[in-house]
Parts: sequence; C-alpha cells; structure tokens
Amino acid sequence: MAVQDIAYVELFASDAVSTIDHFVSALGFTRVADSVEVDRSSILLRQGDVRLVVTSGRGVWKFLDNHGDGIADIAFTCEDPAAAAERAVAAGAQPIAGPRGDVMVSGFGDVTHTLLPAVPGDVVPDGRRWTPSPAAPSTEPSRIRLLDHVAICLAGGTLQGYADYYRDAFGFSRYSSEYVAVGGQAMDSVVVRSASGRVTFTLVAPDPAKEPGQLDAFLERNDGPGVQHLAFLVDDIISAVGESRGRGVEFLNTPDTYYDLLAERFDGMAEQVADLRKAQVLADRDEWGHLLQLFTRSPYERNTLFFELIQRHGSRGFGSANIRALYEAVERDRLSS
Repeated sequence: MAVQDIAYVELFASDAVSTIDHFVSALGFTRVADSVEVDRSSILLRQGDVRLVVTSGRGVWKFLDNHGDGIADIAFTCEDPAAAAERAVAAGAQPIAGPRGDVMVSGFGDVTHTLLPAVPGDVVPDGRRWTPSPAAPSTEPSRIRLLDHVAICLAGGTLQGYADYYRDAFGFSRYSSEYVAVGGQAMDSVVVRSASGRVTFTLVAPDPAKEPGQLDAFLERNDGPGVQHLAFLVDDIISAVGESRGRGVEFLNTPDTYYDLLAERFDGMAEQVADLRKAQVLADRDEWGHLLQLFTRSPYERNTLFFELIQRHGSRGFGSANIRALYEAVERDRLSS
C-alpha cells in the first residue's frame, strides 16, 4: 500500500504556450504527447525520469484564480491504488472525485495525489486520449535525471501534523528536521521520505511567533499551502546552469561574500570554489559528502512556484547551510523586487 514513486507532477498553467516553451527551450524537456479534452488540454513532458504534465483550460480556472500557476497534483505509484486510498482516507485524507474517474485523495491545500498502479515502463495520466507529439531534434544533452525532492510550504503551526499525515497515509518516514532563524524571521522544516526512498518531500513552514517573511508572503500569494519548488537532480550543475542561463532561465543572485566564507568551509577546494563563484552555485556538506545547488526565480506572474538544480556528491540530506542559503537567497530577492 505504501507509495513507491512519483509517476508525474501536474502543473496547471494560465498560459500553456509560454510554460511549455520555458520547460522545453530553457530547461531542456521534451514534449512527448498531447491530450485535448472538453474542458482542458494537457501536454506531457519528459526529461530523464521526470514527467511533467502541463494542463490549461476552463476546467482548471478555479485553481488558477485561487493560486495562480502551480502544481495541482503529485501522482504516486503504489502496488494497490484502492488499498492505498483506503489507508489515506483512514488517516484523514479526503477522497477526491477526479475528472476522469481517477483514484485521488487530498494532499495539502488544494494539491491532490492521484494513485496509480506500479507497472513496468512509463506511467502516464490515465483516462486521457494521448496523441504522440512529433519528435523534435535535440541538439543538447539531457541534463536533468530525476526529481530529487519537492518543497512544500505549509501554514505556521501545521508542520508536524502534515509530517504525521504523510507517515500515516502514505508510509513516509521522517528523514531530518531543521529550524532556521534569519534575523527576526524563522522557518521550521521536516523532510519526509517514502519507504522506497524515491519520493522526498521537504515540508517548510514559518514560525508564527516570529516576524512575517518569505514563507508568509508565499502563503499569501498562493492563497494557502502549495508546492514552493521542484528540485531537479543533475550530474553536472555548472554546465546545466550555464546552458539554462544561456536559454533565458533567471537564477537567484548569490552575494560574493558567500564564496569568501565558502572557501574557508571547503578548505583545499579553492579551484572548485572559484568555479562555483563564477556560476553563482551554492554548496553544502554533510557527513556523507557535499552537494551543489542553485535556485531559479519564479517564471510565473504570482511569483510562487520556482525550480532548483541540484548535484549530489555523496550527500544524502539537507544540511542547515543549504536551507539557510535558500531562505536568505529568496529573502534577498523578495526585498529587492
């Protein structure tokens, strides 16, 4: 009954053309198939093991009015979808009547989870008439390998309850936790992971006892909880960032002083730190190794959903320097805009 993997992530978009162009032209995804229904149209995109479905049309207007462009469904594969749904409902999930009779349950906010059987090969949204897209010639190598984690912003005071919910409803376990204070603001985080190890959610929430900050601003813009960012795993982040930046992706700026401190923390890696400084890529260490990452600006009007590129060198978790770096980078960007 436990969740095994993420089959796909569905993004509701107000402007499907520009959204598809961003994923294909800027981030290197491939358009795989199209589906046209009475009240909505969907495009299936793929890169590595990541599958994204971009959906637009009058059938998704209510979500867009409330939240703007963003992730509406995170589909899970499991051995027995009906049994998984029964377990989730017993843990407090609400059964959802899907537009095509899908097995769906509530997640957080207005984000749902479609439950699909784990079968060999590709798992795509069921109940839709998919037409293969004409193959487009690719001149660049695929950079993104898989969806490393999904970052979810929750209301203050609800974090522990949602961590328990994903444990009881879907068999996730708590992997790590962190409390980060920056000035008068603070955020709490809990990482939960499926038993298979292939689904990781980073749950974040503002500390309601502190001053309002970027997470409070996200919750206001998004009209409640939602997916803050998707983190894509790459093998060579320097090349991936360079290519994406050259194609029009805007990344958050990192102050030069960050790399002065990084050179002290990463003793003996002066040459690598110089490369990171040039690309403005962030770095962090844990007991297993280190990781490199960089965050994009949101390409959407309401400035909610954004993306991350991450490269792991043995690192398994999410160190405090990583979480603090993301918080501070987004906060700088929020205050300067």
